[in-house]
Amino acid sequence: MYGRENSLLPTADEILQRAHVVTLPMAVRFRGITTREALLIDGPAGWGEFAPFLEYGQEESAAWLRAGIEAAFEGLPAAEGEVEVNGTVPAVPADEVEAVLARYPEGINTFKVKVAEKGQSLADDTARLARVHTLRPDARLRVDANRAWTVDEACEAIAALDGVAELEYVEQPCASAEELAEVRRRVASPIAADESIRKASDPYRVAELGAADVAVCKVAPLGGVRPLVRISRELGLDVTVASALDTAVGMDAGLVAAQLTGSRAAGLATQNLFAEDVAAPREIVGGRLRISRTVPDPERLHGLRAGGERENWWFQRVRDCLPYIRG
Repeated sequence: MYGRENSLLPTADEILQRAHVVTLPMAVRFRGITTREALLIDGPAGWGEFAPFLEYGQEESAAWLRAGIEAAFEGLPAAEGEVEVNGTVPAVPADEVEAVLARYPEGINTFKVKVAEKGQSLADDTARLARVHTLRPDARLRVDANRAWTVDEACEAIAALDGVAELEYVEQPCASAEELAEVRRRVASPIAADESIRKASDPYRVAELGAADVAVCKVAPLGGVRPLVRISRELGLDVTVASALDTAVGMDAGLVAAQLTGSRAAGLATQNLFAEDVAAPREIVGGRLRISRTVPDPERLHGLRAGGERENWWFQRVRDCLPYIRG
């Protein structure tokens, strides 16, 4: 049985002989991509996912591999029941918001709206947020800037956005924990930290500086459900568990983490952003998703299989990342 000690990690061959590389088309352009590649592992403890974004380096990607190994070879921690989820609105033009919202059923009462997209303006952001607010006037609204603003830009933008609709929180308005702390001192809207936790050498710096009200935690970048639960408890902040644009397989771990951390409405309804996935979309009932383990549909798995060149690229990525976990 595989445990959490490095000496008991599976070898690259043991992972790759169970691996399937897929390419999933997006229904909505997200993070600048129209397809999502992932390596899925049919492990002895269930299916796991390894899907760091293509531009991520080996050391950062190793945490994603560790999360996939946890799900596939160790098994996820026990959890059951349902998790409240939020909808996600990418940085689309305001006139496309209605089509995005139509992908989410009634009952979802929280939406995260992407802002500060490169090449767009604050006017674009306020128009997008206003359209969401008009169409879903009773929903709680969050915005996510993905580290795009300086402190002064953040304060200006937050004032403008909060004038459109009251914000539950503003996610990662600036790059560093120090900048987040300064913004938090200057604005009334709550601040959430994402990259300042999952991409930081010291994820606890946010709490030490009083830089955020909410920790946005994602399973894969933090190395698995167990590390996420530990880090979130040690931070001592409210938690929102979110997807890293996970496939149906990766979503299993996110739902478990959300249940174990008592997450606010979790950012785990992103399967609705895919045109195709390896399993049928989970049904959102009353704004909630049920915890379950995914077994990919064999026909979908075959139909979405990546070409040989991409498969080889992902196989080499596993070999390159594994030493960072053992180290």
